[in-house]
Amino acid sequence: MPRFETQKSLMATYHIRQYQDSDHKSVVDLFSKGMEEHIPATFCHILLLPRTLLLLLGAPLALALVSGSWLLAMFCVFFLLLLLRLLARQPWKEYVAKCLRTDMADITKSYLNARGSCFWVAESGRQVVGTVAALPVKDPPVGRKQLELFRLSVSSQHRGQGIAKALIRTVLQFARDQGYSDVLLETSTLQQGAMTLYLGLGFQRTGQYFMSMFWRLVAICTVQLKYSFPSA
Repeated sequence: MPRFETQKSLMATYHIRQYQDSDHKSVVDLFSKGMEEHIPATFCHILLLPRTLLLLLGAPLALALVSGSWLLAMFCVFFLLLLLRLLARQPWKEYVAKCLRTDMADITKSYLNARGSCFWVAESGRQVVGTVAALPVKDPPVGRKQLELFRLSVSSQHRGQGIAKALIRTVLQFARDQGYSDVLLETSTLQQGAMTLYLGLGFQRTGQYFMSMFWRLVAICTVQLKYSFPSA
């Protein structure tokens, strides 16, 4: 049965319920915008890397010395900044496209048809303002029953109201009710706000890795976190 939860605060009222097919467009838009919000932070992170600063200073200077043209050097800086912006944008765009072809293409099939999984939305004023999902881990360690949290996203206009925390707690309660021993999730070192939220709710870091050579080059790790129930 769907789990319903209503939270009220001085700022807003929101309601957490199970996903319905009529939510699909709103959920996809929220997910896509949420992922794209990481592009500026990724770009700024790349700009502050020592190797990037060396490139932005060294390449235009070398070009100016060779060509004798500072205008050409300025054009080189502009070109490099544009290239770095495109580099910061591409992996997030590719990730969104991949998700929209896979689990987000049919959310009901991906998250609601299987036992021990679910997809929730947070609704405020008849508008979907947050999402979270959970799927069983396929090959958990012997003696463990693990659930993985996915697709946590909250509209930028509705942050700071406790919605993300309520969505995570909804997953934790679901996991407890379903007899799971652990809840796993992954985030990145770029998402410090999310990291602080997870740790504050009792998740603990269990490891980290680079998803691809690109993320290794820009020094952004994927961080693995786990919440274990006391009785597990």
